[in-house]
Amino acid sequence: MSSSAPRVVDNEPPQPPPGTATGSADSAGPGTPVGTGGGLPDRLRAARATAPLLRAAGALLSGGLLYLSFPPRPLWWIAPFALALLAGCLYGRRARAGFGLGLLAGLGFLLPLLVWTGEEVGPVPWLALSAVEALFIGLTGLGIALVSRLPAWPLFAAAVWIAGEALRARVPFGGFPWGKLAYGQADGVFVPLAALGGTPLLSFAVALCGFSLYAVLRAARSHPRRATAALAVLGVAAPLGAALAARPLVSDDAQDGTVTAAVIQGNVPRLGLDFNSQRRRVLDNHAQRTVQLAQDVRAGRAPRPDFVVWPENSSDLDPFAESDAYAVIDNAVKAIGVPVAIGSVLEPADRPTLRNTMILWDPVKGPTTTYDKRKIQPFGERIPMRSVVRLFSSDVDRVRRDFGPGKEPGVFDMAGSRVGMVTCFEAAFDDAVRSTVRAGAQVIAVPSNNATFGRSQMTYQQLAMDRVRAVEHSRTVLVPVTSGVSAVIRPDGKVVAQTKMFTPDALVVRIPLRSGQTPATRLGPAPEYALLAVAAAGFVLLAVRHRRARNAA
Repeated sequence: MSSSAPRVVDNEPPQPPPGTATGSADSAGPGTPVGTGGGLPDRLRAARATAPLLRAAGALLSGGLLYLSFPPRPLWWIAPFALALLAGCLYGRRARAGFGLGLLAGLGFLLPLLVWTGEEVGPVPWLALSAVEALFIGLTGLGIALVSRLPAWPLFAAAVWIAGEALRARVPFGGFPWGKLAYGQADGVFVPLAALGGTPLLSFAVALCGFSLYAVLRAARSHPRRATAALAVLGVAAPLGAALAARPLVSDDAQDGTVTAAVIQGNVPRLGLDFNSQRRRVLDNHAQRTVQLAQDVRAGRAPRPDFVVWPENSSDLDPFAESDAYAVIDNAVKAIGVPVAIGSVLEPADRPTLRNTMILWDPVKGPTTTYDKRKIQPFGERIPMRSVVRLFSSDVDRVRRDFGPGKEPGVFDMAGSRVGMVTCFEAAFDDAVRSTVRAGAQVIAVPSNNATFGRSQMTYQQLAMDRVRAVEHSRTVLVPVTSGVSAVIRPDGKVVAQTKMFTPDALVVRIPLRSGQTPATRLGPAPEYALLAVAAAGFVLLAVRHRRARNAA
């Protein structure tokens, strides 16, 4: 050791006498004193050598456990324990180690969660998407490792997690929010917090509970008579208590009366991408199932619906350009005799891009109002950097013409009920759903097409997301899907009816209409911004403490 002034490191314990093993596995290096007495130094040296491997394995395991907490498994309670394990791996680590461990946790979580993205196009898109999204969790791990040096670090760490989710939801190419902690909590005790502060507050509560669990265990081991109780109350009991306090916000009372809604699942000719080559057959399936429902109504086997919603892509033939498609739809709508929302693909001649459009079709007036999907899925409905992506997968050329985004929320007046359209992928985005409700929607419809993902877990992950949205905005959510699982979700998040996969069906359910706004709807992005400010405050505090330490040195 040199005789120069000693280093001053924030929160570093007092230095032991020379000759004693010191430092963590991250900081130990060649020449570190390890002592000479008996077998103890050998054991310490072995422990130092294996500690990074154990932390890496723990980070991977934490990601795997987090995946297990997501649907279709009802294991939401695993998520806090998964994050507690991740906190144990990240606590006190340097920035580079935090990034690496966060990246491993992200891969352990996202690789199995997103495996459905390669269902019909091979592993390249799945691996690429999982790797890119895992980088964001790596950055989150870096931030958590840094703020773990602060007092009340679980609070700052949970806010950093929300910052990571916010970044993933916005970049690149418009973001990919799939896998937010909130979307695994549809059956959990924390879900009422969605009505209070949206998905950011719900995710924050889960993260805070998880990180605080590790803090409690650490305090109990190191200082059993001191801060354990306070940490438990602040970090674990507080989110649970807040969730219980928010339960009165979750209601399915019929503020504006009730209506009978129907969702149609017509099914597709076969699984996979090839269903697109059978566009007329898909349209015929949905038209025939609607005509069958009309027959059931006349025979008294089913109640008469006030309106009907078809799925996204139920008519990939443009009815404004294809007269036979127009006739098929018009005949089905006239048979049921009520307004029907039709999912179609429009090919406007005056625009370079296609439109993923919901059309309000009246049995007397024909097509009237339309809504163009605003959140267009990158590498699915549009291909950024097409020439580069083609080098890795020729499947990009299946999308011959990109889709373009709409600009305004879509709320259809369907027999006096205001039904808001949130098409498929849009349900993952806070602002898309919120703007639709604030535009006056009394009911949310999420028409979707999951046929390209076969019998994977994707449809269940999306259904759980829709359940969280029902609670967040206190609205009934109708989920018509081409091939399953279609469902009707009450405003309290309960699924009251659902179909089987790849089975033609019609769900006819009496639902409540609601026009009141939850705090989450009224506050908009404010809770997320507040949590981002907490994360920023943690980094500012960290910088101030580091500067003071340097000045003291």
